[in-house]
Amino acid sequence: METALTRLVGVRHPIVQTGMGWVAGPRLVSASAEAGALGILASATMTLDRLRDAVREVKSRTSEPFGVNLRADAGDAGDRVRIIVDEGVRVASFALAPSPELIAELKEAGVVVIPSVGARRHAEKVAAWGADAVIVQGGEGGGHTGEVATTVLLPQVVDAVGIPVVAAGGFHDGRGLVAALAYGAAGVAMGTRFLLTSDSTVPDAVKARYLAATVKDVTVTRAVDGLPHRMLRTELVDALEHAGRTKALFQAARRAAGFRKLSGLTWRRMVQDGLAMKHGKDLTWSQVLLAANTPMLLKSAMVDGRTDLGVMASGQVAGVIDDLPSCAELVERIMKEAEEVRERLNTSP
Repeated sequence: METALTRLVGVRHPIVQTGMGWVAGPRLVSASAEAGALGILASATMTLDRLRDAVREVKSRTSEPFGVNLRADAGDAGDRVRIIVDEGVRVASFALAPSPELIAELKEAGVVVIPSVGARRHAEKVAAWGADAVIVQGGEGGGHTGEVATTVLLPQVVDAVGIPVVAAGGFHDGRGLVAALAYGAAGVAMGTRFLLTSDSTVPDAVKARYLAATVKDVTVTRAVDGLPHRMLRTELVDALEHAGRTKALFQAARRAAGFRKLSGLTWRRMVQDGLAMKHGKDLTWSQVLLAANTPMLLKSAMVDGRTDLGVMASGQVAGVIDDLPSCAELVERIMKEAEEVRERLNTSP
């Protein structure tokens, strides 16, 4: 199925596996790429050396195109961009809007730039700055999210920009792909659906927690870092939502200490990163610390399997997913379903 997305990045199918921290590592990315989708490596939780090694590992596993996701507001974003360029990565994606200078540097090196946005005005901004395409996530998507549903946001963005638009938030099957194409999208991006595959390195106990969730078990909370964050409702989420400021600050400082030891960041750098994530919001000090070490909370669940101590970012689609196919099986099934839906629509009276 050829679309503007497949032509732009050179993949066989108009499907993107999103860059999820602690989840989208070399194994999942290479499996997604081999299946014909665009795999995106999550770099925000990696050191610079680990990022370079991870990129090389993906390249050793597949010759298909893949991308790297990074935070545009990270203090070392420029260094990460240079690694992407030096290693010949095909695509750079951003969780936040990159600066015009970063976009220009990447494009000059032949890298395709695809930022993720949650509002039409942000899509218009990055398109004007030279982005090659944009991923638009509606409120159904996991992690930091907005309030506008994909079915409302997607057509707004498609009408507003002249670059390929990839739809995210609420997609998991071939029916959703066809629906996105009908809205004018060039493909779909999925996170939770790829997290729940046999190629994902997420511990089995955590996958079981996702599979057992209903749609109502996926909530949006501001208790973690002060920003709307869609995740599975867990004991930790409940505790953070009901904790007073003093207790929340103590818990945040304890987890921040763990993340500082793991990442090698200084306290000063962690606080700076946390403040950078405020985006003008009125956050408490505990939320600033939690914003800086949210990766540690994700690691507790996604790597260590501690569903009691970590957070589990999740799209609403977790409530309708009930199996763990391989990436190859998943992509093949989605494309088969999409073709069947298109044929049915073409033959309907």
